[in-house]
Amino acid sequence: MELNLDIVTTPLRPAATVVLLRDAPAGLEVFLMQRHSRSDVLGGAFVFPGGKVDAADDELDMAAHLDQPLALLHAGLNEAGISPRTAGGLYVAAMREVFEESGVLFAQTAGGQAVDCARAAALLRAGQCFNALLSEQALRLQASHLVPWTRWITPTSPSVTNKRFDTRFFVSTVPASQVAVHDDIETTASLWLSPRLALAQYWAGQIELAPPQIMSLAQLSRHASVASVLREARSRLPPLIQPEPFDEAGGRVICYPGDARHSVRAPAMPGPTRLYYRNRRFEPDGGFDSLFG
Repeated sequence: MELNLDIVTTPLRPAATVVLLRDAPAGLEVFLMQRHSRSDVLGGAFVFPGGKVDAADDELDMAAHLDQPLALLHAGLNEAGISPRTAGGLYVAAMREVFEESGVLFAQTAGGQAVDCARAAALLRAGQCFNALLSEQALRLQASHLVPWTRWITPTSPSVTNKRFDTRFFVSTVPASQVAVHDDIETTASLWLSPRLALAQYWAGQIELAPPQIMSLAQLSRHASVASVLREARSRLPPLIQPEPFDEAGGRVICYPGDARHSVRAPAMPGPTRLYYRNRRFEPDGGFDSLFG
């Protein structure tokens, strides 16, 4: 992965990501998708489904198409600086993006029945916008299935992109009878892997991961099941993670809350508090095992 050394002063772009989880015979697994190699954001890297918020996400008739009141969604994000409608838009963006990229639709009909995802996807490919699709099919988005996990804000010295994002990470399971798969447009491959195996494949050079994915997988590796992840997510408010990079001995170092060089001394998550850019990848100082210590 190439290192970005430019300073970026453009405004933050609101974004939302869904970490899809499942229980497998060997334990917890996470869904990862490979972004198209020509993408201008993390091209070729494996990421969780997600993307930036569109203006239309805030314009949805939320009373008609969300299964949770805006006040409750707003409280779950723990962001006093945004309005309840903006909070609702973040949930809408998360569910729209995961549907566009993986075919997973967190929605039910007005009568509570499962959605015909194949038909909904075909309408979307034919050019129907997401809000119109929900209205025409009388669907209610299941915001209750998404649990806030973390919030990541890109610093002005981004290490792997030339854009800045304010991204809310949610955790969830795939709805029953649905299958997550890459769209072959924005994403070209997909994998279900345990968090530790995903990091092992990254360490072996088999897949590329950006720092937020590395740190998130290290955090998730502490959990043995979906229930354990959801229990933690529901037991606390999502921590704010603002990486603070600096250059040392000609190399890039990214430090996180809890590090001696970070302005926030309290850790925001388990795992290493620093990643070093070495050998064209980001790694903790103590080697692979220190991701889990």
